[in-house]
Amino acid sequence: MRIAIVTESFLPSLNGVTTSVCRVLDCLRRRGHEAVVVAPSPAPREYHGFPVHGVASVPVRQFQVGLPTREIEATLADFAPDVVHVASPFFLGARGLLAARALDIPAVALYQTDMASYVLQHGGAAGRPAARATWRYLRWVHSLADLTLAPSSAALDDLHRNGIGDTGLWGRGVDTALFHPGWRDDAGCRALRRSLAPRGETVVGYVGRLAPEKEVERLRALLDLPGVKVAITGDGPSRPSLQALLPGATFLGRREGDDLARAYAACDVFVHTGTHETFGQTLQEAAATGLPVVAPRRGGPVDLVDHGRTGLLFDPDDADDLRRHVETLTVADDAWQRRAVMGEAALTHVAGRSWLRLVDDLIGHYAALARVPVA
Repeated sequence: MRIAIVTESFLPSLNGVTTSVCRVLDCLRRRGHEAVVVAPSPAPREYHGFPVHGVASVPVRQFQVGLPTREIEATLADFAPDVVHVASPFFLGARGLLAARALDIPAVALYQTDMASYVLQHGGAAGRPAARATWRYLRWVHSLADLTLAPSSAALDDLHRNGIGDTGLWGRGVDTALFHPGWRDDAGCRALRRSLAPRGETVVGYVGRLAPEKEVERLRALLDLPGVKVAITGDGPSRPSLQALLPGATFLGRREGDDLARAYAACDVFVHTGTHETFGQTLQEAAATGLPVVAPRRGGPVDLVDHGRTGLLFDPDDADDLRRHVETLTVADDAWQRRAVMGEAALTHVAGRSWLRLVDDLIGHYAALARVPVA
């Protein structure tokens, strides 16, 4: 098959949208399909042999936002894909969907970003009407797609509640070749662990973008737990304010590849803080590393954490609930045993979620839309 991917985010930006697009492309290459990528500039000229067309963009809060220019339609017409895959459509993606419709090419939209919640959170007094307007716009955008795929049951419910139909569920894979418990025996990981916990403390880790919508400030409740150290991996616009707010935490900055895997493996417990996640890829990466996960009982994490077995889900409306749950895995007398049992269960829970299997499911959606047989 020939697949054109129009994405709101791509390399060198690192986030959930970029990661999923890259993993889809990796698997399309392994399965022998052809692809082209349309993404905001600056972008690499190719990715693993697939051409990448960078379009003009403007920076917004450290993101490059692609401009919906006519060159998208020209790229699609020249490539003549069987299907157009639009990742997290908003501006660039909306133009991609319009171009696909004009060229009579079936299109699948992947809902990945809860934009309305972000608008509500950052909009101040105008937040609620702005969020409603965002959903009206998203209804129009997704009406241009033949199929919208959501990554979790919570995200699917949001779409249905806001009048978006023609939907399906498509999760995300996890790279178990990169993220695994074996990193704990790596010399670099052991050195990192010694720097984070020089007296053998229990390390509670967070990995992700440092931005207001991630609610990383919740970690403040953990700073005075006895024998606990907090490690934060990632970067973003909130880093200076978070460093001031969380003086006892260690900030490891942005990490990729093996260094990111070492950062997970140097921890004992993984904590996710955001309540607006449509999925929560870092939760899967932590689980693949054998870590119990503590996350909000809201949004994507509800599908990913089996409460009491692979981790714990806290009530985000109870200011003390996060701390109570983390205490059971760090301070309680049997904390190390609970961590071991939950970590092993978490590892088993994600064992079958390979990217190749998930992308095979996605290819099935492509083929159904394009009405072509799957090779």
